[in-house]
Amino acid sequence: MAHRPKRTFRRRQAESSESDDAEDPSAEAEVPREQEEEGWPSGGGGAEVAERQRRARRGPRGRGLVWASSRRAPDAASRADGGPRGPDVLLQSRTVGFSAHEEDETHPSLDSESDLRPSSDSTSSLEEKEASSIVKIPDAAFIQAARRKRELARAQSDFISLRVNHTSTTFDKKRSSEEDPESEPDDYEKSIPFTPKPQTLGQRMAEETTNRSEETSEESEEDENQDVWEQQQMKKVIKSLEARDINLSHCGESQTMKKLNTSISFPPVNLEIIKKQLNTRLTLLQDTHRLHQREYEKYVQDIKNSKAVIQNLESSSNQALSYKFYKSMKTYVENLIDCLNEKIINIQEVESAMHALLLKQAMMLLKRRQEELKYESAYLQQLSRKAETNGSLAVDEKSQWILEEIESRRTQRRQARVLSGNYTHQEGTSSDDELPSKEKTDFQKSQGDILQDCKKIFEDVHDEFCNIQNILLKFQQWREKFPDSYCEAFIGLCIPKLLNPLIRVQLLDWNPLKLDSVDLKQMPWFVSIREFMDNGVEDAANDDNPDKNILSAVINKTVVPRIIDFVESIWDPLSSSQTASLITHCRAALEECCTAENEVSKNKQGLLKSIVSRMQKAIEDDVFIPLYPKSAVENRTSPHSKFQERQFWAALKLFRNILLWNGLLPDDTLQDLGLGKLLNRYLIIALLNATPTPDTIRKCSQVAASLPEKWFENPAMKTSIPQLENFIQVLLQSAHKLSTCEFRNEVSEIILILVKIKAMNQAESIIDEHHLEHLSSLIKEAE
Repeated sequence: MAHRPKRTFRRRQAESSESDDAEDPSAEAEVPREQEEEGWPSGGGGAEVAERQRRARRGPRGRGLVWASSRRAPDAASRADGGPRGPDVLLQSRTVGFSAHEEDETHPSLDSESDLRPSSDSTSSLEEKEASSIVKIPDAAFIQAARRKRELARAQSDFISLRVNHTSTTFDKKRSSEEDPESEPDDYEKSIPFTPKPQTLGQRMAEETTNRSEETSEESEEDENQDVWEQQQMKKVIKSLEARDINLSHCGESQTMKKLNTSISFPPVNLEIIKKQLNTRLTLLQDTHRLHQREYEKYVQDIKNSKAVIQNLESSSNQALSYKFYKSMKTYVENLIDCLNEKIINIQEVESAMHALLLKQAMMLLKRRQEELKYESAYLQQLSRKAETNGSLAVDEKSQWILEEIESRRTQRRQARVLSGNYTHQEGTSSDDELPSKEKTDFQKSQGDILQDCKKIFEDVHDEFCNIQNILLKFQQWREKFPDSYCEAFIGLCIPKLLNPLIRVQLLDWNPLKLDSVDLKQMPWFVSIREFMDNGVEDAANDDNPDKNILSAVINKTVVPRIIDFVESIWDPLSSSQTASLITHCRAALEECCTAENEVSKNKQGLLKSIVSRMQKAIEDDVFIPLYPKSAVENRTSPHSKFQERQFWAALKLFRNILLWNGLLPDDTLQDLGLGKLLNRYLIIALLNATPTPDTIRKCSQVAASLPEKWFENPAMKTSIPQLENFIQVLLQSAHKLSTCEFRNEVSEIILILVKIKAMNQAESIIDEHHLEHLSSLIKEAE
């Protein structure tokens, strides 16, 4: 008989201690029913049942383990009592496990049942009915009988007998005590075992044999159990599918029969019905086609819109570039204006310093000349009084020093003319603008310091903001890239204002009164502006294009005001060199200043007015021709005669310088200044008071040579200019006095002068009066 030792039971108890805690007590109710259905043997099959129970516990993990551990509540109760576990316990455990296994074969597990549950409610109800018909819960009497059998086995021996048909009253007592906790005996009545019961020889041999057989067959049976478990799982799935199919078949059998038995009546089919269906189908297709056509047109329109958007985006990229350029240009112009506003104060300071230096020099020369004229005239008056009174001549040291200084400079000029070979020079036509060496050195030093300060103004400025060519290049890029906005912004009107400070810096060292000064057309700023205008020659034909007036505007706003400053303060009209240089630069400036035909700007009018005013002032302040008695001037070497000659030639020099403005000043203005205020007031009086001599005729010839030929170009002109009437009378008077044979050449010279100034009647009268018919050919040539 198989004998189970206690140590084996305790080892299994340790292995399954965790699972026993979660056992469901309700599983005990299934034990009797399962024993009846399976038909377990009551005899010697106890060992085999125990062995199978042990193998099932070592079976596959996972779901089988969970399923097995949920049905050992009765065994857990016996272990709680601390009593021995016999064969009945093992048999009951195996019976419950196997019964539960068969129940799972009949009814699928929760997972498989949820996966395979039919969707119909009727099918679910059928399955519930079938499950209730299969599983029958035993009653309380049956469970009580099973418990008595286990208690009897524990009382008799340590193993469960295969014959379980005997009963024991002791078992009933113990079971009744277990069922009724209140009737449980006291602690002193319980027997406490302190040592295990001694085993017989047979029991020990059986235990060893069982252990060896278990160890040898454990490994081989594990694989077999794995296969058996897999087969059981497959059988459960198959049975669950078959049960579901059967339920479904029973559930839908009545409905299927109804459907099969119900006869379906189809409508009659003829040509009209087919034609109608085809027309319906055609209409549907046509509607679909129209829908697709509308979608196609929509897509085509979307393509066009997309292309338009692309073009707009491309144009917007150009606008972005334009915006970037305009922004950079705006920043550049703002920085340029800020720079010029900051530097304009320094520019004005150096301009004022240079103008003050030049004005100081010019005023010094003018004051010296006037003082020398005053002292020399006083000295000659003293000489005249001395000759009349035969008294002594008292001259102070200052007057003596001034007279000596004047004579020293004249001597130096004569020596210079002799060295240059100029023997036709007349005394009094020199400008007398020589400076002492010390003053000349100081002037050059001060001028150099001012020019050095001027160079420092823009030394901390980038070339893009102080170089005129670079500035114009910026605006040229604007004109080339965006000509419309360039014209709309009137940049041609703004450029002269922007360039004004920079041009003033370049004009700081420019002196229009010097013959060696740089011509305007050769200056860097003039060349840069001219190139800028030439690059825009394509738009120059447009009358509204402001770029064609940039140069004239620059000259009108920058150059002309500077020339006016020189004319009003520094220019000496008695200086032939200054007058010639000034006329040259004024002609160049005024030619560029006239932007249109017959247009006279305000600055041009101011310039011409300042020139006239300065010459009129020179006539009033600097012309002085004294009148001495004939006895004092008969001697050509006398101081009075020399002084009178110098003053006459100085006035004649001014007369010549005034008439050089012909073409710039109106003829009426020149005739009024030269002929009316200078010739008739000063020169004619000196000629009338002088004795007619060949020298007098030479002076008249110089006066006639200074007259512009343009005044006498009209061939129909028979009479001369009214302002020359006094001059003609001087010529006639001189001709009458020189009519002798000794001065026939001088008379011929007088006739030529009359013919030149268109005094034809006076010339013919002289020829007829003095029988100079050989000179009649001159009149005919002039006509």
